[in-house]
Amino acid sequence: MRTTGRESRAAALAAIVFMAAVSALAEEKYRRTVVIDGKEQPAEIRRIVVSLQDRKLALLEGEKVVKIWATAVGAESTPSPSGTYTIVNRLCRPSYYKPGKVVPPGPSNPLGTRWLGLSLKGFGIHGTNAPGSIGRKASHGCIRMRNRDIEELFELVNVGDVVELYRERSDYLAQIFRDAVQQAFAPVQRASSTSLISN
Repeated sequence: MRTTGRESRAAALAAIVFMAAVSALAEEKYRRTVVIDGKEQPAEIRRIVVSLQDRKLALLEGEKVVKIWATAVGAESTPSPSGTYTIVNRLCRPSYYKPGKVVPPGPSNPLGTRWLGLSLKGFGIHGTNAPGSIGRKASHGCIRMRNRDIEELFELVNVGDVVELYRERSDYLAQIFRDAVQQAFAPVQRASSTSLISN
């Protein structure tokens, strides 16, 4: 069956409308609002970017760096995964489970005080009972943070937020982490205009 030029154009237009609708629905899933002066306004999407080589985690709002923290990442024998995931659960005072043993919340719990579970089963961003490991390749694959740092991050992210884990350094990561360092050491008058606080 042959189609006319008019039918082809109509089909192309229908495909464009369909793609626009799908895109709008995808954006709606992650759209957030904030209340400012009693009025609801759209907020920038927040996402986490982790440089496994540098053992650093950045929280971004849109393209603006909100804050950077030091982390521990997977040891050579149990490396952290790379890829793009989402936060699927948030737990305060998590229990740690391993075959034949459950470690309840408390000072001996290797997950520390908070857990942000990723869409890759068994992996997450969490606190630690071994703060001396921060800055090293020391975990079983998860991203480890000081308890005070994960508690701060925990309050700034939600289920559905994107987490990007990068194994190799790149210009993209250099831009995120270099700009953050430059802003952190900028003169006081400039620092007051940015929300960046670097650890």
